[in-house]
Amino acid sequence: MPRAAPTTGVLRALDALVRLLARTGISESFIRFGIVGALGFVWDTSTVYLTRGLIGLYAAGALSYFVAATANWALNRAWTFRASPSQAAHRQWAAFLAANTLGFALNRGCFYILISTSPFCFAHPVLPIIAGSFCGMFVNYLLSKRFVFR
Repeated sequence: MPRAAPTTGVLRALDALVRLLARTGISESFIRFGIVGALGFVWDTSTVYLTRGLIGLYAAGALSYFVAATANWALNRAWTFRASPSQAAHRQWAAFLAANTLGFALNRGCFYILISTSPFCFAHPVLPIIAGSFCGMFVNYLLSKRFVFR
């Protein structure tokens, strides 16, 4: 009997975790969105730390949002909202970015305020990335579910 691909096992385990957490009353799609968002945090933070020395912290913060948003859109399309009808990928990606403009403003607004006003946050940008992620998460979920993955 052939072995299942490793990602299949990982997805099965994540789906089992989502079902378990959903027993608390939180919707499965929101839990998946949160897991994808946690991965987005990793991409966001990694991009900031990899590029801030080359392009500066402000530009790295802008670039990292688009890297994370693109990766999150792809995972949300493939996993979080996989049961939703899909439109053309390029149109859905553009709709995702457009629908999440408010979340972007909250996320990066919080990030820029913190790095501009706190030398500690400027020295440790992971902290304003965390704060910004939480500021935009709920808005991004609601807009994504309602307008992008419907």
